[in-house]
Amino acid sequence: MSSARALARSRIETDKRFAQGARRTGRDPAAPAYTRRVPHVIKTPYTVEVHDLMHRPGEMRERTLDVTVPESFGNAVIGVKEGAHLHINLRMESLHDGILVSAEVDGTAAGECVRCLIEVEEPLQVEFQELFAYSQDEAFEYEVHEDTIDLEPVIRDAVVLSLPFQPVCQDDCLGLCPQCGVRLLDNPGHKHEDAIDPRWAALGNLAGLEDTTDQPQS
Repeated sequence: MSSARALARSRIETDKRFAQGARRTGRDPAAPAYTRRVPHVIKTPYTVEVHDLMHRPGEMRERTLDVTVPESFGNAVIGVKEGAHLHINLRMESLHDGILVSAEVDGTAAGECVRCLIEVEEPLQVEFQELFAYSQDEAFEYEVHEDTIDLEPVIRDAVVLSLPFQPVCQDDCLGLCPQCGVRLLDNPGHKHEDAIDPRWAALGNLAGLEDTTDQPQS
């Protein structure tokens, strides 16, 4: 009995300390000690509200976005730069399992010519279609979160895949002079005297010495 009383007294003291701590923090003592946090969607220029389409199969909306790119993306030599503008035409259709998004993206990519290294710009015209699923139980690549969809990863993937791996300023770019680095399109007549291989130059000097030796002395 003494051990049972001691255990009960210990539990009472623990409950008192818990209640005192809860009052200090402003939390309801009757509330569970831990609550599950629901992830919060961080909205970006690519975030689109779809609450008026959710679970309404057959409903359709069209929308236009003008996005100022917050962070550059692309490949090693060309891409969409921070501060550039993308014009996006959206067509969103509600299905039983999610929102089907069809989009056209227009903009400009900037980089450098791989032959002569001057700055180049390439117009972008990209189309894609993706399903943003309601369910999080299956392995869908894109999902609806808190009545919103995030177009950023889809746009990034579509744009990067459309970029040239070897952009050029023009198809007939001649590149740079391998000896001095002059852009050859700016100097069509540019050339250097043929350089003599030092090994051949040494042989030429030797031949000159032989000719001098063979001349009769006066």
